[in-house]
Amino acid sequence: MAERQSLSTTEERRDLPALVEKLAQDVVTLLDQKFTLLKVELKEDVDAYVRGSFAILAGVVVAAVGFALANVALAFLVTTLFANFDLSQPAKYALGFVLTGTAYLVIGTVVILITKNRLARVELVPRRTVKELERDKEWLQKEI
Repeated sequence: MAERQSLSTTEERRDLPALVEKLAQDVVTLLDQKFTLLKVELKEDVDAYVRGSFAILAGVVVAAVGFALANVALAFLVTTLFANFDLSQPAKYALGFVLTGTAYLVIGTVVILITKNRLARVELVPRRTVKELERDKEWLQKEI
């Protein structure tokens, strides 16, 4: 019987390093999966910001075109609307270009504000990764 106990203890000692090694491999696998999830979430967030940045850039371009046209449109409007008034030709052109340019400025501003509000709703914290890590923490606390 003593021989049987010593054999059993010897087998347990040999199995203990194997179990520790298996646990270490499982922890490495778990961490690798968590980092992969983190990378995916960060990529999604960066992609959202890149798309939003392009939309803001488009809004800025439209606003810049609007600003340029505001100066030209003002003159056409004055010419058309105030043809019967005693104004100089340049004054008439100026009024026409202001209205057209203002319309472009309003459109560009609306695009910028809408995109800015959409980007403000995007969270920088990788929610799924944090949730997974919290679950892992709870699991480890229960197991240890």
